[in-house]
Amino acid sequence: MRPTPSATATGQTASALTFPTAFPIKIMGRRADGFAQAIVDVVLRHAPDFDPSELEMRSSREGTYLSLTVTIHATSREQLDALYRELTSHPMVVMVL
Repeated sequence: MRPTPSATATGQTASALTFPTAFPIKIMGRRADGFAQAIVDVVLRHAPDFDPSELEMRSSREGTYLSLTVTIHATSREQLDALYRELTSHPMVVMVL
């Protein structure tokens, strides 16, 4: 019996996540009008079942930055990758974790 090749040997990357899963994402940006809504719009394009009322917001100590946490129902690694790409390229976003 021959062993099956590992994911890395076949050029595929193994994911530690199993889908579907609840997946929190933290997005940080400068506090500005429309920041939260712009992020909700991006998230909804990739996770239409996201409930904006569950958005968590925190201001930095001096009020310069706003941290948003969204928890989506992730269905695939591709979905997460596409969402991260759009969030990190958004002009209002400073960092995505």
